[in-house]
Amino acid sequence: MRRRFFVNEVRNGHAQVAGEDATHLTRVLRVEAGQRYEISDNHNVYLAEIETARKDSVLFRTIEKLDSESLPVRLTLCAALIKFDRFEWIIEKATELGVAEIVPVRTVRCEHGLERAAVKRLERWRRIALEASQQARRAHLPEVAGPAALQEVLLRQATYRYVLDETRGAEPIHRVLPDAREASDAVAVLIGPEGGWTGDERQAFVSAAGTQVSLGPLILRAETAAVAALAIVNAAWP
Repeated sequence: MRRRFFVNEVRNGHAQVAGEDATHLTRVLRVEAGQRYEISDNHNVYLAEIETARKDSVLFRTIEKLDSESLPVRLTLCAALIKFDRFEWIIEKATELGVAEIVPVRTVRCEHGLERAAVKRLERWRRIALEASQQARRAHLPEVAGPAALQEVLLRQATYRYVLDETRGAEPIHRVLPDAREASDAVAVLIGPEGGWTGDERQAFVSAAGTQVSLGPLILRAETAAVAALAIVNAAWP
């Protein structure tokens, strides 16, 4: 199976990868002129051949436009800010699982100072999403949004909104998924901080018509819960 790379644009049948990305292609992956790969400009996917491969520039020539598989559902992961090494793991795995958007969420029990530091991490997080997208052979990159307050997140439009909650009474997520599911559905999955949701935050979910769901009797780390919930939702849609 061919590797897939993202490019900024395809113009007149050509695309270029420059700078550090070109260095990675030539020095690490050892790409050479004449080799064929797939490239995406975040709109379309092409079969392309390398015309020139230099340390600071790799030039592709498109051969044909390829069909690209559409994802089964538009997934948005709204994840409370946690320690950055774990949050970056969430970004990588959520990207591999096909999310369309990742929204870092400010909550009452988030560690102090994470929000300010998160703004400075956005470029790094988007880079992680890019690399994970290429590994997963995605046709489109997920959007990694800036930090948002929980109330802002709850105002976003979604066909279904599921809130992971460890309290008693939350239904197992697989039992509340709708019987009639369409590829046009937009599903938002909310993951709380390490300290859990507050009572006021839970009330906000109810007001926003969010469904509180569970992943079982065990208490999971936020990053584990994110991956498990996304996989379940993905597998349920056509």
